[in-house]
Amino acid sequence: MAQTTLTVRLSGALSNFVATSVGETGSYENVSEYIRDLIRRDKEHVEQQSFERLKAELACAFSAPESSYVPLSATEVIKRNQGVQG
Repeated sequence: MAQTTLTVRLSGALSNFVATSVGETGSYENVSEYIRDLIRRDKEHVEQQSFERLKAELACAFSAPESSYVPLSATEVIKRNQGVQG
């Protein structure tokens, strides 16, 4: 697994907020742990949003009347998904 080193500069209220979240009084032992947790939570949030969009699209598709469905071959589906017309 590749490892990336980032440098982030914070000042003022943001720096103070991070300082209160790290160390003896905070929930995290160090800033790296805190940042990793923030990134994980953001990643989960993005994945959840994608899942919710997919669920909404599926709900719409399943609620469509049977007459709105058009039979397609596998080749036609592949072409449609590749943006090929015809």
